[in-house]
Amino acid sequence: MTRVDFYVLNSSVAEDRLLFVCRLVDKVYRKGHQIYIHTDDQTTADYLDKALWQFRKDSFIPHRRIDKQSEPPTPVEIGFTHNPKEHQEILINLARQPPDFFSSFVRVSEVVIPQPELLKESRSRYAFYRDRGYPMHIHPSDSYVA
Repeated sequence: MTRVDFYVLNSSVAEDRLLFVCRLVDKVYRKGHQIYIHTDDQTTADYLDKALWQFRKDSFIPHRRIDKQSEPPTPVEIGFTHNPKEHQEILINLARQPPDFFSSFVRVSEVVIPQPELLKESRSRYAFYRDRGYPMHIHPSDSYVA
């Protein structure tokens, strides 16, 4: 059964949420896992695509936008309307709703920031997973990823 992790950040700044995602991706990728980052829109996907190139000068994370089919598959993929065709281990969901395909992943990560509207949506996703019996884990601060 899919494990669901909620990372609750102290910062309410949207860019801090995306920086945390970059650090989480870096940590998980270095452990040898495949990652799919699911967003609501092209703007967020574009931002993450650029941020993964720039967030640390001493690291490289091979990644691609899943909608750019001309590029070969990579360990980290980013998308917003696509169901990843190949098996992926870790889903980082930045969308407002859990995607229909979330249960095909070993783990789902949700990143929460204390903005009122986003917090309300995060609570809704938490209830969605909980009500379906998925194992839940809460990480109460961003100290998990250094």
